[in-house]
Amino acid sequence: MRELDLDTLMFFDAHRDALPIFTALEDKLIEHFPEMQKRVQKTQITYYHKHVFACVSFARVRRKAELPERWLTLTMGLPPGRWTTHLVIGSPEELDEELLSWIEQAYVFSERK
Repeated sequence: MRELDLDTLMFFDAHRDALPIFTALEDKLIEHFPEMQKRVQKTQITYYHKHVFACVSFARVRRKAELPERWLTLTMGLPPGRWTTHLVIGSPEELDEELLSWIEQAYVFSERK
């Protein structure tokens, strides 16, 4: 298992139960986009190469009652015209090929800017 940097661990300090979802997501991102970079900020973790293609946060995009027990919000800019899409991920099992194809579309779109 890969070690997480201190900034990432501090980002998850109040949301430790979501860490397994995040590590599964980040492992897939590293596998698919090895040249990407990560920036940990106060309210989100941003993934980019030339431009941002995905962000992870704890922003609520659903009513609290509709949220799973543990969750992350994944935000991507998807073509055409960069539609911003917010997805709530409640478990590592939700990181399927369809979701990865959407992230790849956001990555390709961000590279063409």
